[in-house]
Amino acid sequence: MARITQDPIEIRQALELRYRVFAEGMGAKIDSGEAGIDRDRFDDVCLHLIVKDVNNDQVVGYSRILTNDLAEQAGGFYSASEFDLSNIIESGKTYMEIGRTCVDPDFRSGAVIGLLWSGIAQFMSAHNIDFLMGCASIPLNDGYSRAVAIINHLREKHYTPEHLRAEPRVHMPTIDTDMDGARLVPPLLKAYLRIGVKVCGEPFLDKDFNVADALILLNRDDINQRYLRHFAKTEG
Repeated sequence: MARITQDPIEIRQALELRYRVFAEGMGAKIDSGEAGIDRDRFDDVCLHLIVKDVNNDQVVGYSRILTNDLAEQAGGFYSASEFDLSNIIESGKTYMEIGRTCVDPDFRSGAVIGLLWSGIAQFMSAHNIDFLMGCASIPLNDGYSRAVAIINHLREKHYTPEHLRAEPRVHMPTIDTDMDGARLVPPLLKAYLRIGVKVCGEPFLDKDFNVADALILLNRDDINQRYLRHFAKTEG
């Protein structure tokens, strides 16, 4: 199961997992002041959602959560550092932002992603959250061609309506590619789309993390409950 933890040891494991996935796996340049962990100013304020492997007692899945109130303490949502959210944040509505979502490379069969999503959906329901949002990363390890192909596919099938678009603060270069983006969507983003997530326009180029970030948005009423049940059955 996925659960929120305040245990310093589990949080440390989560920060180490983030470092392995983003720095070692994706080439992110991380300067957190301490070797082998990924930490920033949001980590002292956010909620840490984890999935553990019961066999070795290690964190194998992770996402951090910022609600409206927590974001206020942190000086704003993380997404606001990458996008203009003025068309996205609606006055009087409640939001939760997920970020740094990652799964240990040895546990990417889908079950851990399913557990994370079940935990996220339960949190939305329990806290009466109207909208989920966050940044879904598309790796740039192989240059821009794959990412551009994926974005072309998202633009065709999964973008929000025009009035719900967010302008990225740094645009990704556009190049011609004939690659089939539908086949290249990363597993985490693919799971998001199946749950019902929409993408709020063009991506942000995060040079430090070597990724193109797509801003995602999900109305609680639009969650694909059938797919959530599929996740639950897969794990069960």
